[in-house]
Amino acid sequence: MARRRRGQAVNGWVLLDKPAGMTSTRAVSAIRRIFDAQKAGHAGTLDPLATGMLPIALGEATKTVGHVQDGAKTYRFTVRWGEERDTDDTEGRAVKTSGDRPAEGEITTVLPRFTGTIEQRPPAYSAIKVDGERAYDLARSGEHVELKTRLVHIDDLRIIEHPDDSHTVFEADCGKGTYIRALARDMGRMLGCFGHIEALRRLAVGPFGEDDMISLEKLNDLSHKGAGCEAMTPYLQPVETALDDIPALAIGGPEASRVKQGQSVILRGRDAPVHAPQVLVKWQGNPIAIATVEGGMLKPKRVFNL
Repeated sequence: MARRRRGQAVNGWVLLDKPAGMTSTRAVSAIRRIFDAQKAGHAGTLDPLATGMLPIALGEATKTVGHVQDGAKTYRFTVRWGEERDTDDTEGRAVKTSGDRPAEGEITTVLPRFTGTIEQRPPAYSAIKVDGERAYDLARSGEHVELKTRLVHIDDLRIIEHPDDSHTVFEADCGKGTYIRALARDMGRMLGCFGHIEALRRLAVGPFGEDDMISLEKLNDLSHKGAGCEAMTPYLQPVETALDDIPALAIGGPEASRVKQGQSVILRGRDAPVHAPQVLVKWQGNPIAIATVEGGMLKPKRVFNL
C-alpha cells in the first residue's frame, strides 16, 4: 500500500519577504509547515545575507517554478568600497584592500560596461556544482575554486544613493543567472578600489513585485493564533498568477478530459491557433495545463491536478 503523503493539498504561491540570516531551504520548510502543505519549492535561491522576494510554490504551483525562475529580477543592493572579500559579501574575509574611494561621477561612467549582455564569473562561494560538489563546500574546505565565466543579461543598472565615499546603493534589473555579488566585485575592480556587497534585497521576480510580499513574522503570527484556511488564503496567490504572460486558451469539456490525462487533442474552429510555443489551457475558467500548439495539435506539457 502506498504511503499517504503528509500535509494538505495546498496549491499556490506564497511571496515571502525572506529575512536576513535564513537560508532559502529553511524558508521553504517554514512556509510548508505554516500552510501544512504536502509539497513545496522555491523559484530562485537567495543568499542567507539577502532579504526580500522569495517566491515559494506549494502543491501544483511547483509545476510552474521553472517559468518563474526564467523571469526578470530586480535587486537593490549596497556596495561597500575599499575591500574585496572571498565571498564577495560581508560574511567573508578581506583578500584585497584599497585606500581609494570612487566619486559618484566615476561610478556612473562604468555602469554602461555592466549593462546588456556581459560575461560574468560566478562567486567561488555559490551553489554551482563542480564535479558533483557545491562550489561553496569546496571553497569552505580550503580548495581553490574558479568557476567558468557565463553570459548574463542586465537590462538596467542605476545608482539610487551615494551616501558617503565608502558606500553606494544601486538597483539592477537583470535576467536569470546574474550574481549581484559578482557585479559588485567586478565594478570594484574596474574602479580600482575593490568592493563587496554590504546589503542585498530582491524586489521582484518574474510577475511578482515588492507590494505582493508577506513577512515570515506575520505568517507565523497568524499560524500561532490558530488562524484558519480563510485567514491564510489572501497570502496564497493562485497557481496561474505565475503564468500571466502566457496566452490563455479555453477548451471544451471533451477536449479537457483528454488533456487532463496528458493526451494531445486537435483544435477545431476558425479562431483556433495553429502554432503557439506555449499556452495556458483553461476549462471553465480554471487552468488545467501548460501546452504547445503544433500544426493545430494541442500538446500538454504540464498538467495541473486542481
